[in-house]
Amino acid sequence: MSKWLSRFLAPSQAGAPLSDEGAQALQRWTELAPADTSTAHFETRYVVLNTEATGLDLDKDRLIAVAALAVDGGLLAPRDSYYGTLAPNPASTLAELLGVAGKAPRVVFNAALNRSLLEHAFDEHLGIEPDDQWIDLYFLLPALFPERIERPAKLAAWMESFGIETFQRHHALGDAWAIAQLLLVAQARAAEQGVHTPRALADLERSQRQYRNRL
Repeated sequence: MSKWLSRFLAPSQAGAPLSDEGAQALQRWTELAPADTSTAHFETRYVVLNTEATGLDLDKDRLIAVAALAVDGGLLAPRDSYYGTLAPNPASTLAELLGVAGKAPRVVFNAALNRSLLEHAFDEHLGIEPDDQWIDLYFLLPALFPERIERPAKLAAWMESFGIETFQRHHALGDAWAIAQLLLVAQARAAEQGVHTPRALADLERSQRQYRNRL
């Protein structure tokens, strides 16, 4: 076991040590090779990441729960999912989240909140900054479906537009289920437009985000 990982296995002032499950998950994650972002959607495992927080203010609100849900080869994979609360052991919860997510392209809705919360938590509790592909549906969806909603909009608006339902709103895994369904419709439309890979999706999302930020 690496010295880097072993420092998480002993108690510290920061909190409880990693559980055995968390340590194993983090070890698996560190050993993974980066994902190939040039493969076609139907050959790619994407992972939707989502959060629950005490509010929407990044300066004062805190992360309370996280979720991951895979979309593998163009199919939702409910058994390939994770939900965990940060209390009482945030390091172990975040390590287990990484163990499920792996290094697959990460899909979020509203990266300004969700990605920021996750990256801050990874840094604070694990001392790492995962460098993986992120794709934000908040900007990608209006780029692909301007005839439905031409500007970035709330998750509820996109769910209504496509008739998407989930088992619990404002729950990290419940909303991840809705986001994963939106990813599937995004993949289908993107493929029709010649956008066939995670890298191409990320490029399209980035160009749309930069365009919106200039307005």
